[in-house]
Amino acid sequence: MVFRADDSGRSVLVVASGPNRVDEKKVATALGEKIRRADANFVREATGFAIGGVAPIGHAIEPVVYLDADLIALERIWCAAGTPNAVFELTPDVLCTLTGGTVLDVRKD
Repeated sequence: MVFRADDSGRSVLVVASGPNRVDEKKVATALGEKIRRADANFVREATGFAIGGVAPIGHAIEPVVYLDADLIALERIWCAAGTPNAVFELTPDVLCTLTGGTVLDVRKD
């Protein structure tokens, strides 16, 4: 999911485990500023991708990246590959390396 930071306007990418809902307050606390869900235009401008197909890498503007802690326990994960109909397989370790993301408990209780 892509969010927009209220004060800085930065894009914030949260790569979450499929069944988890993202707790926006946890993400905002980690970032140090409030966030809101990004609209389609912001997502396209910041990432280069359309909503529904945002890959975790290759963004037009480098985002702040948070990786759901629940992903780390998985052997393999699948991420969007730039379109709503394409995915690619990788390991959590590779995702961490490629994105430089911070592992965070983002799950909404």
